[in-house]
Amino acid sequence: MTASAAARRVWGLPATVLRGRFRRWWQARVPRSDTLVLGQRNVYILPTPAGLMFAATLLVLLLASINYQLNLGYVLTFLLAGSGAVSMHVTHGTLRGLTLRLRAPSPVFAGEPALLEAVLTSPDRPRFGIGLKIVDADTATLGWLDVPAQGQASAQVSFVPDRRGLHDLPAIGIETRFPLGLFRAWAIWRPASQLLVYPAPERPAAPLPAARAVPGGRVRGRSAEGGEVEGVRSYRRGDPLKLVYWKKAAKALASGGELVSRDTASAVQQQLWLDWQACGSLPPEERLSRLAAWVNAAQRAGAEYALGLPGVAIEPAEGEPHRRRCLEALALWR
Repeated sequence: MTASAAARRVWGLPATVLRGRFRRWWQARVPRSDTLVLGQRNVYILPTPAGLMFAATLLVLLLASINYQLNLGYVLTFLLAGSGAVSMHVTHGTLRGLTLRLRAPSPVFAGEPALLEAVLTSPDRPRFGIGLKIVDADTATLGWLDVPAQGQASAQVSFVPDRRGLHDLPAIGIETRFPLGLFRAWAIWRPASQLLVYPAPERPAAPLPAARAVPGGRVRGRSAEGGEVEGVRSYRRGDPLKLVYWKKAAKALASGGELVSRDTASAVQQQLWLDWQACGSLPPEERLSRLAAWVNAAQRAGAEYALGLPGVAIEPAEGEPHRRRCLEALALWR
């Protein structure tokens, strides 16, 4: 790094800190809401660098026209000035009156992009050249769209959450420079929704723990050698009389209950127990990452699994709702 570059970096640090503090203070004054109507109070406008150059050019033209008494110079100067004034009005009006609505964001894993979808509605005329981006992102790029007259258009912006938990959504900036690029009108939107971020799954994932055999559920066993009875069940029509458990038949009939038949096969179900202790001596966050990877692997395998955390126990089940419940418990665990 050269001396001049180092000097610019040193002098630029205070300005960056002050700019960041001012931005945070200003954004804190914007109320959170999932629906925002843009109007006079929340749309701001300033000239762009091209607009400043345009104003300087107008000043030079005006001075030259006065100095040399050029009537056509006056005409050109005031014609261009009028065009700039109309451009400022159109730029501000492009945002004024728009309605922004946020669609509920889907949970993501830490380190993966989270997509925020905003729906823009124009109550009257078409709107052109509207851009959206995440305000505080260092490498955010504008996504451009046009909104039809009395219609809707949607745009997506993304950011990458770096840790698990329930997070407030970042501020979204909306701006336009339509039609001439001489002025920039913008607004700041702070959605009220929150984003649930799951722990980042361990990569590569450790093998799943061994399944446990528990009684009940679907039949997974077979009859014991010699036809020995391994259990009982409710009587089913068509069962042979020799399978009826006659010792309990009299009591069942006297009390209005049901007959009971002998079961020649035990119902044994294999269940996965994804337990905190099964992760060994890993630090807490790494244990959560391993459990998240195990939940995904068990879901892909179609297995029935339970989740155990300190202070949290989720009973065995399967399916996508069970997966989301387990991942939510991992994301919010303290």
